[in-house]
Amino acid sequence: MGDYHALEFGKFVDDQGTAHDMVPSAVIASVPEAKRAAEKYGREVRFDFLDDRAVHWMLFQRREDTEKAGVLGCLFVIPLLVLGGGAWPFWDLVASEKSRRFQIAFIVAEALILCGVAVGAYLARRASLLDPVIRNTRCRARLYRKIVGIARHGGADIPRLYPYYGMYATSRKFFPEAPDRPIPERQGSS
Repeated sequence: MGDYHALEFGKFVDDQGTAHDMVPSAVIASVPEAKRAAEKYGREVRFDFLDDRAVHWMLFQRREDTEKAGVLGCLFVIPLLVLGGGAWPFWDLVASEKSRRFQIAFIVAEALILCGVAVGAYLARRASLLDPVIRNTRCRARLYRKIVGIARHGGADIPRLYPYYGMYATSRKFFPEAPDRPIPERQGSS
């Protein structure tokens, strides 16, 4: 977990770990269609897309979520490469010369191991896929990306790739009953 206050206000980190400047809400609000979209989507997901502090916190939470998923992805890919990719040379060099019974046993064992790895990855990621607080952040991030696109097409000076993240598969449904994570207070402030 990162420290929200370690990064200066107005900066955020993308999926590759690069810090970028956040586009101020005034730039988005300068395009009437984008302002209307921000207000409309904001009502739908209980979020003020024109509040820089709230957007900054949402982008931070989105990055934390992506970072956790990246670690789990690496933990999934390594065994997949070793067991999935390593099975073919083993097959060519060893198993193809063995009896039919050994070949069938090898295929079944390999399939079970790969299924086990896939199920393990799903179970490890399942909690965050079902957590309504995290899914609400993903939903808001998806809508923010859409609002920024509307502003860009309306003539706002926004970098083409901003906000530098992709779409989420689990970002369609908003859970109004889920609580919001409060913005943490700076240590030492009262």
